[in-house]
Amino acid sequence: MTFDTDAANRALAGLRPFPVAITTVNGGFANGLMSLSAGSASIIPEAPRATISLTKYNKTHDMVLESGIFVMHMLSAEDDQIEKSLEILMTLGGSSGRDGDKISKLRTKTGVTGAPILLDAHSYVEARVTGSLDVQESTIFVGDVVGAEILHDGGRLRIGEAWSKLPQDWIEQYDANHEPQLANARARRFGSTV
Repeated sequence: MTFDTDAANRALAGLRPFPVAITTVNGGFANGLMSLSAGSASIIPEAPRATISLTKYNKTHDMVLESGIFVMHMLSAEDDQIEKSLEILMTLGGSSGRDGDKISKLRTKTGVTGAPILLDAHSYVEARVTGSLDVQESTIFVGDVVGAEILHDGGRLRIGEAWSKLPQDWIEQYDANHEPQLANARARRFGSTV
């Protein structure tokens, strides 16, 4: 039986409106990336949990798997913070941690787990991994929140708004960089490139 993948993608579109910056540290090396797959993972208000899904292609995936810690940052949409939000997005989303240190380009402080907190983010939750689920091309991590802070008041940046403000040459480079990640995900899911 076949199904309409376009219909599935349209139904799922818009369910992940907020880009999040994920940071971690492992073996003294800090790294991070941008993700659209993150959220809350608990209904118990006094015991919050966070969830992130990271593709195995990314260095940050391996670092979270090994260290068991991550920080999920929301970005600010406010006029006085938007440039800093776009800087975080372009820094963490524009290259691989395998190519060099990305975190030192951003303003940070050390969190309770030792992971870097991005000081120009809107807010963050810091978590220790309590469970994970291997889903072929990705791993879904769930963590107990051990630290959190609202760094800047106001609204959180949505992906559509962010994308409309990014330079066209950066978007083209992002798209080119995304191709090997997509090929890797397809190979992990289907056993070969499709």
